[in-house]
Amino acid sequence: MTEQFFLYDDTEATKTRYVSFVGENQRFDLAIMQTGRYYGKSIVMDIQGSRFAILGQDDLDEEGYLEFAYNLSEEDAEELRSFLRPIL
Repeated sequence: MTEQFFLYDDTEATKTRYVSFVGENQRFDLAIMQTGRYYGKSIVMDIQGSRFAILGQDDLDEEGYLEFAYNLSEEDAEELRSFLRPIL
């Protein structure tokens, strides 16, 4: 059996917020994990959609990013963006 080679194997305490809200077209069930690992960005997990992304303010400003990362329409992505902007 070959030895496994790890690039890293760290344990870190995180702060996780679970939130659910209903937009015009869909429900969002999110887990927002804050950690020191990703240069101040948060891991935002869409629990219902089984999708996640590492997000910061700059990512919210990038056109089409939320639509792609979470497979959302422009309208739904704008609702998510409006929710995330003050907390990221």
